[in-house]
Amino acid sequence: MNDNQNHKEYKGYNGTLILTDTGVIIKRGAKGFLLGGGMLRGDKTIPYSSIVAVQLKKAGMTAGYIQLTLKGGSEAKSGLFQSTTDENSINFHSAFGGNNNELFAEAKKLIEEKINAVNSPPKNSGLDDLEKLAALKEKGIISEEEFQAKKKQLLGL
Repeated sequence: MNDNQNHKEYKGYNGTLILTDTGVIIKRGAKGFLLGGGMLRGDKTIPYSSIVAVQLKKAGMTAGYIQLTLKGGSEAKSGLFQSTTDENSINFHSAFGGNNNELFAEAKKLIEEKINAVNSPPKNSGLDDLEKLAALKEKGIISEEEFQAKKKQLLGL
C-alpha cells in the first residue's frame, strides 16, 4: 500500500484498488486482463456518491475479493468465480504471512466512511435557525432589534 497525495493503494492479483479523496480507481494491468479472461476493462474511476455497498470476502484457502456495488449496477452474485470477471471487484490472496485480509478490510472501512460522508444530509444552512428566531420574535421572547442582529449574523451580512 502506498500513501502519496491522499491516495491509498491496495494491490490485488487482478488489479489495484486506489482510494482518493473523491472516489475509487480500479486499475488493471496486463495481468488483471489475462486473469479476467480478457474481459476486464482498463482503469475505472468511481465517485464515492455512486457506490451503494462494499462487500469483502476474506482470503483463506481460496482467494478473497472486495466488490463495489454501484447505483443501478448489477454486481456479480456468484461469489469468487464471477468476481474474477466483475469489473467492480479486486481479488487477492491471503499471501502467506502477509496481511492482505487486514489491508482490504481497511479499504472497505475507508470506502464506507466516504460513502457515509457523501450521502449524509447537508449541514444546516442557517435557515432553520432563522425560522426559530422568527418564532421567538413573534412570541415576544426576543425584540425586533435582537432578531435583526442575529439574522445578519446568521446570513453573514
